[in-house]
Amino acid sequence: MDQLTTFIETGVFAFMLTFVRVGTAVYLMPGVGDSYTPTRVRLFFALGLTLVIAPLVQNYLPGGIPPAFEMFGLLISEFVIGAFIGMISRILMMALDTAGMMISMQAGLANAQLFNPAFASQGSIFGAFLIITGMLLIFVTDLHHLFILGIVNSYETFPIGDMPDKGGMAQLASRAVGTAFAAGIHIAAPLIVVITVLYIGMGVLARLMPQVQVFMIAIPAQLLIAFVIMALTISSGLMYWLSFYEEGLYFFFSGR
Repeated sequence: MDQLTTFIETGVFAFMLTFVRVGTAVYLMPGVGDSYTPTRVRLFFALGLTLVIAPLVQNYLPGGIPPAFEMFGLLISEFVIGAFIGMISRILMMALDTAGMMISMQAGLANAQLFNPAFASQGSIFGAFLIITGMLLIFVTDLHHLFILGIVNSYETFPIGDMPDKGGMAQLASRAVGTAFAAGIHIAAPLIVVITVLYIGMGVLARLMPQVQVFMIAIPAQLLIAFVIMALTISSGLMYWLSFYEEGLYFFFSGR
């Protein structure tokens, strides 16, 4: 009986408490937590990751099983922390969606909507393309390992039993949104500048030669220029986003 009690306290309870934080973070994790990933795959991935992380965070877990009310509070706290970790990583991905939306607006394709698997909603064509490419680059460059490291380090930043500071979490989330929006604008900046110059030129042409159908000339030129600029800048834009994503994960999850 004593061995069974010890096993429940040190094994089952520790695994369950770790699984709440890890499973919630994995459910919102880019790639694995997307809507196109089967629920069973996400569950097995979270269970396997919990088996690996649980021994590493054993020193941060409570010594025994707390009373029912306190245990319920621990589960709620772990759920909030896991959701916050996953939400931050998801917000950093929004930089690509913002860039895609800006590019689509400048290319004249803002009304062309496509299903965006990362957010399970309709989005711009360029946004869906950038999101899928960025997701591939995360796993190719092993940046998902940094996300897992952030989950382990979160036990130092957010100890078990301490309800996270709501104000601090809101500030971090707002900072992540601001930096993601700025990164998206930086990625789309070349096309924004070139298309703005095109609009100015077409406006001058319309004033100098009113008989010319400027609209019929501008739309094909706008699409051609957009695809040419995308072909020339897509690699550097994605490399810039990768460095931004890595720095964001280090800042929010690694205490830097």
